[in-house]
Amino acid sequence: MNIIDELEWRDAINQQTDAEGLRELTSQKSISLYCGVDPTGDSMHIGHLIPFMVLKRFQLAGHRPVILIGGATGTIGDPSGRQSERSLQTLEEVQANVDALTNQMKKLFITEGDNQIRMVNNYDWTHKINVIEFLRDYGKNFSLNSMLAKDVVASRLESGISFTEFSYQILQSLDFLHLYQNEDVQLQIGGSDQWGNITSGLDLIRKKEGAEAKAFGLTIPLMLKADGTKFGKSAGGSIWLDPKKTTPFEFYQFWANTDDRDVVKYLKYFTFLSKEEIDGLAEKVETEPHKREAQKKLAEEMTRFVHGEEMLEQALRITAALFSGDIKSLTADEIEQGFKEMPTFEATNESKNIVDWLVDLGIEPSKRQAREDITKGAISMNGERVTDVNFEVTASEAIGGRFIIIRKGKKNYSLVKMS
Repeated sequence: MNIIDELEWRDAINQQTDAEGLRELTSQKSISLYCGVDPTGDSMHIGHLIPFMVLKRFQLAGHRPVILIGGATGTIGDPSGRQSERSLQTLEEVQANVDALTNQMKKLFITEGDNQIRMVNNYDWTHKINVIEFLRDYGKNFSLNSMLAKDVVASRLESGISFTEFSYQILQSLDFLHLYQNEDVQLQIGGSDQWGNITSGLDLIRKKEGAEAKAFGLTIPLMLKADGTKFGKSAGGSIWLDPKKTTPFEFYQFWANTDDRDVVKYLKYFTFLSKEEIDGLAEKVETEPHKREAQKKLAEEMTRFVHGEEMLEQALRITAALFSGDIKSLTADEIEQGFKEMPTFEATNESKNIVDWLVDLGIEPSKRQAREDITKGAISMNGERVTDVNFEVTASEAIGGRFIIIRKGKKNYSLVKMS
């Protein structure tokens, strides 16, 4: 299957500048292509992954991807998707983010001994251009009327846009030209909001290299959830690829909780499962939705891809322990992940009667209610039911010397941090 045919089956193409030309080119030979990300933060979130998963698919089909980290464009700021000017970062902040994203990209997309995916930083060629060269050699090739007509600029005219952000499309066009000339890159891919920047780059290449220059652009559809909300957000905010920002367990749970209406789409977009495997899982969604096999497979594939096999196994252990109530099987670090969003209380290490302890922490509203819940078997500590109102809570109950987990009823968990 040609890579373009595969992308079409996966519903991963929004627009192409020359669909037939690109299909013919990719059928004839291996091409170089690129996708970029600006270092506006020290981690990507799952929304950033969408075009880079397409980039990886090109590699698996025998093509040669280039990942661009925008050390130069990141100092300017892409106006796409924004209604106001962004706050500029210092050069030191940008460089720290460049280093963080470079390491993240290497971990995700470059295996040891892999020389098929190259990484570049547009600061390396952009910082050498002085302002006169920029205006004469590049600015002269851009029509003000054409730049104003681009959606990303037109949408900002009413609220206002600075010359800095207005010039972003010139810098990105310069990137495409540089990579075309020096890295044999013939295709740029990006999100749907990058269409204007990509076509500007193609215009610049043809003005510099001639109208017959073979260069192409492809964008990926904007991804929305079935309920119309933006993909990649949870109640706690963005789902980050950095495990310090979003733990592997939280990452796994995000995918495992995917709506039935979205799960097949996500399997196509984000996993490298075959058409036959995805079709089989799609059938399970229709015939046995309660088993959530497609969601479990999606969560496993994505957690393994981003965090590795060891972190996937940890996420699965936490999930199983929460389902079974076998809390003592978890380590303190796993409890910290699994109960991160649970109601949290702090207690000292001194021994105390469980009734008083529960009331003093605020887990129970009164001693009467605490005694009633205990005698009815509604209180569990670290997965074990407590039915004795005279039970003494001691520091020895804390898992890893740090945490005690209280479950009240079937689903109400509380995390108690011991100090």
